[in-house]
Amino acid sequence: MLRNFQSRPQWGLALLLLLALLSILAFMTVGAKGSWSFILKFRGIKLAALILVAYSVAVSTVLFQTVTNNRILTPAIMGFDSLFILGHTLLFFILGSAQSLSIDPRLRFLADTLLLMLFAGFLYRWLFSAGERSLHLLVLVGIIFGVLFRSLAQFIQRLLDPNEFMVLTDTLFASFNSIDTRLLLLASGAVALTSIALTGLFHCFDILALGRTFAINLGIDHRRVVTQILLLVSVLIAVSTALVGPILFFGLLVAALSHYLTGSSQHRYLLSAAVLLAIIFLVGGQVVLERLFAFDTALAIVIEFLGGLVFIALVLKQSAR
Repeated sequence: MLRNFQSRPQWGLALLLLLALLSILAFMTVGAKGSWSFILKFRGIKLAALILVAYSVAVSTVLFQTVTNNRILTPAIMGFDSLFILGHTLLFFILGSAQSLSIDPRLRFLADTLLLMLFAGFLYRWLFSAGERSLHLLVLVGIIFGVLFRSLAQFIQRLLDPNEFMVLTDTLFASFNSIDTRLLLLASGAVALTSIALTGLFHCFDILALGRTFAINLGIDHRRVVTQILLLVSVLIAVSTALVGPILFFGLLVAALSHYLTGSSQHRYLLSAAVLLAIIFLVGGQVVLERLFAFDTALAIVIEFLGGLVFIALVLKQSAR
């Protein structure tokens, strides 16, 4: 069956679409009691947030791997999530938990987006500063900065009052259940504008996957296009992180499975499969978590565990070549 899907990716996408629709239907109806007008509104808002996160994580990871030409890398590994944690830790250290939590979440969202985009812009200078070795320089610098941000955040967290630290930890833990719906409209607008911009670059994705040299020879302004894609990716990262918190391996999980199931390097299949897989994992996983386990475990832990296993498998596969 897998070979049939890989030879005809449309079949695989059709199956994933069916599973995604069933997950959405189950999320909206299973265990529903009371007024349907209230249930549909309450669950519909939460569903929209989950789909927005799924889309942002899937698209940002696939495109980041395309730009870096490496299926192991994710924006989280490159330090974006660590920078988000450092920023919020500094905010708690300077203002305290009460004042930090009183800040309008939309303002925090805009600040997080700007911070990640500035960091991405800084990395781009390294990306193009060493010619053919620029990719390796980007990877090295990104990982080093990720470790630096994480270490600084941990150091500052040790200086916090224990009660302040507990509040901070709660805000930084990825949660798919307590999504701030006040950010939904702003986040949806940011994702919509980003998607429109990415649509204009869609014809470049498959060419960029061939590598820098081939892309330049085929007439792509590599520096300009890659810079635009990375800036847009940073917006999607900010959206997903602001809504649910840092997610390390989820993007890697859906990106790897999309490559495996479609057996194709064409982005019309990869992006569609990654988004549908992300929806299945988030929406379907939330249904299972709520109805079967009654919130006895966190969906983020399960997803990150599976993503970590995929990461180890990819590393071992790369080292065996």
